[in-house]
Amino acid sequence: MSHDRAQTTAPVSFPDALGVLRAAAEETRLRILALLSEGELSVSDLTDILGQSQPRISRHLKLLVEAGLIERHREGAWAFFRLSETRAGLVDPLIAGLARDGAPLSEDRARLDAVRNQRAETAKTFFARLAPKWDELRSLHVPEATVEAAVLAALGPRPVRSLIDLGTGTGRMLGLLAPLAARATGLDSSHAMLSVARANLERMGLSRVDLRQGDIHAPPFARGSFDLVVVHQVLHYLDEPGRALREAARLVAPGGRMLVVDFAPHDLEFLRESQAHRRLGFAADQVSGWLSEAGLDTEVIRDLAPTDRAQLTVTLWLAADRRAMPEAIRPERAVA
Repeated sequence: MSHDRAQTTAPVSFPDALGVLRAAAEETRLRILALLSEGELSVSDLTDILGQSQPRISRHLKLLVEAGLIERHREGAWAFFRLSETRAGLVDPLIAGLARDGAPLSEDRARLDAVRNQRAETAKTFFARLAPKWDELRSLHVPEATVEAAVLAALGPRPVRSLIDLGTGTGRMLGLLAPLAARATGLDSSHAMLSVARANLERMGLSRVDLRQGDIHAPPFARGSFDLVVVHQVLHYLDEPGRALREAARLVAPGGRMLVVDFAPHDLEFLRESQAHRRLGFAADQVSGWLSEAGLDTEVIRDLAPTDRAQLTVTLWLAADRRAMPEAIRPERAVA
């Protein structure tokens, strides 16, 4: 399934529709909407693409935000903008009907590609500094492709309306799971890592994934916002992994699920120094106990045993919320 915007927005009142159309009926603002249909962008990105001053672009963005056409979120000192879901029913057909092969939209798209290429180069340079450490860690456990196959097998064919990947890092889990979801979000505390994730996802054609900067111990989302919450290879970096899982469980919708992937207990003490690991793995009942305390019942525990040379076992936990699942996403209805 392609990662398109959901078209389940409520009808817009006549006065609101007039306001939306007035806000969009200006050359620069319509160009901004067309650009944001390709994915989120910063003020700096838009000034580079449109060749206009930052104050002028900021004024246009402010009007679009006030009209409910776009949303703004902060990432450190940066501000990023994306199309709003609340006006998708009006805006998406408008943007889809624009011919992109003529000026100025074709020129904007060429400059957008240049901005993305520069972003990818910056992310590549940053990642190159981390790669030796990550390669060392990868050599200690089963191949990532094996882990990803196990993740997909554990999740099964049940539809996913909305997912969040907490501590998304380079966005690898989002790259795997976002195509299966109607809406996908990634959260990470590091702006640099989000830049890497953004570049990776754009390269995969997943530029509409929502990336946010924030603390996994205090995720900035409402209770019950996601029917799938993923915590992949994050817990061993944390001083309070139990607290992080409690906060993650708060985001699970009634009947939703949480997937946790991390290492089983091990004695590779050098990982504390070389990889900044705070915890040397987790016993199966320890994680399932934390999940139970948070109101989730563990349904699947699977160990991916190390190969001859590898020394770390990777464990998957899949847990379900105890509250009743909404009828719209019950597996039997989805199959029918």
